[in-house]
Amino acid sequence: EVQLQASGGGLVQAGGSLRLSCAASGFTFDTYAIGWFRQAPGKEREAVSCVSSPDGSTYYADSVKGRFTIFSDNSRNTVFLQMNSLKTEDTAVYFCAAVTGLRAGIPSNVWYRIHAYDYWGQGTLVTVSS
Repeated sequence: EVQLQASGGGLVQAGGSLRLSCAASGFTFDTYAIGWFRQAPGKEREAVSCVSSPDGSTYYADSVKGRFTIFSDNSRNTVFLQMNSLKTEDTAVYFCAAVTGLRAGIPSNVWYRIHAYDYWGQGTLVTVSS
């Protein structure tokens, strides 16, 4: 059974940093893509970032480029989202999601699509105060 456990959310002041973790289990951690999405109150869920095997390709939404970094620790089956220079508009519930069994990396025109992912973790709340 595939399970994703997101953690690391919290309250931080604008300009601060947080690191989110997504611990994955139940699938081979070498043919996958794991994405981070977020949903702010009253808004639709949106893609934030993704890391994809086999080459570790990474993707970012324009709104977080240069501030967020996604990386994986395959030995721990965990994907991290390092969030720096946080803004109040980053406030949202953050979800990690996975698609497995990939033969090649997730395409650049697919990674941001919610329906590309088969498995979802519970959310972790990030609140950025001004």
